[in-house]
Amino acid sequence: MSDTTDKKTANLLDEELVAQIKGIQIRAKHLVNNTFAGEYASAFKGRGMEFDEVREYTPGDDIRSIDWNVTARANAPYVKIFKDERELTVMFMVDVSASSHFGTVSKFKNEISAEIAALLAYLALRNNDKVGLIIFSDHVEHYIPPKKGRGHVWRLIREILTYKSKARNTDLNVPLEFLNRVIKHRAITFLISDFQGSGHEKQMKVTSRRHDVTAIAVVDPRELKLPNVGYIELEDAETGEFILVNTSNLGLLKNYSKEAKKTIKDQKNFFQSIGIDYISVNTGGNYVRPIVEFFRAREKRR
Repeated sequence: MSDTTDKKTANLLDEELVAQIKGIQIRAKHLVNNTFAGEYASAFKGRGMEFDEVREYTPGDDIRSIDWNVTARANAPYVKIFKDERELTVMFMVDVSASSHFGTVSKFKNEISAEIAALLAYLALRNNDKVGLIIFSDHVEHYIPPKKGRGHVWRLIREILTYKSKARNTDLNVPLEFLNRVIKHRAITFLISDFQGSGHEKQMKVTSRRHDVTAIAVVDPRELKLPNVGYIELEDAETGEFILVNTSNLGLLKNYSKEAKKTIKDQKNFFQSIGIDYISVNTGGNYVRPIVEFFRAREKRR
């Protein structure tokens, strides 16, 4: 292949990536302005007792904060701002190990992770919060310190989508320890992974006491249920090992599905036992609904 052909191919890939990122941004902005209007602020921002000021209403503000007296005088909606509605730091910890580049429906896990991070990052941006990113596998691959700005969010999405890790395995202890070391104050933290690693329970408990952590598990339908198609060869993305499986064996299919569901249930029970919220997202489904349900459940607890 000639150098000219290589350059044309690279440019085409770059154009496709830019289009993909723009598509994610547009979808995220739409969801922020419509589906998630007010949800983030209600879930993470306290409504303090000490009044600070009023400002003009913008789409997405909690309608319960509207100052009706000022609104009537100004003939335009205004909302009350309270002193505890201060700037937050929002951190994303995203798993880019080998298993994140897996998907059997329309998108890979890393693409779903990027979309979820984009949505949550735009929500944070809308509320004047800083966002940062830790990309990890069995080590910290890349760190972007928290800051504000649409260009910064663009960078986060691009890094999640394009980062190519050479590591196969996942070690959740590594990003958790790194987070505790570099972020000194309490941060809103979203840990996005398929949680195929193990031995992280102790460090997870430590982190849950220092930061407000939400675990977002990204799974694929084939990890929950195998199709009946005879003999197939399965590869463990984390270890590289292959195994020949007869999917015509109904007993095997039943046990496979049972164990997969048990794993997810055990994950959820563990996280909830240490005060970490848990969201399960399927690459073959709608990730918006479980996130909306998470925000609403969290708001009720406030």
